[in-house]
Amino acid sequence: MAKKTILKLIKFYQKILSPDHGWFRRYYPQGFCPFSPSCSMYCLQAVEKYGAIQGLWKGFLRVMRCNPWSKGGEDPVK
Repeated sequence: MAKKTILKLIKFYQKILSPDHGWFRRYYPQGFCPFSPSCSMYCLQAVEKYGAIQGLWKGFLRVMRCNPWSKGGEDPVK
């Protein structure tokens, strides 16, 4: 139940607020997040793979790595 709710919230964020997935994408056609996959997609994949608590924790750690001094690049869910 919690996993499905969290996945729906992440998808809602992606559609409405995300500069990489939502309507803001027209302003950032090459993407805004320096990582691939984007931070919200990473969190979505982590929750699907590891469950609600551990997936959110991994997503939180990823967002903390995403900063102006980060090199970015490929960072798949492990």
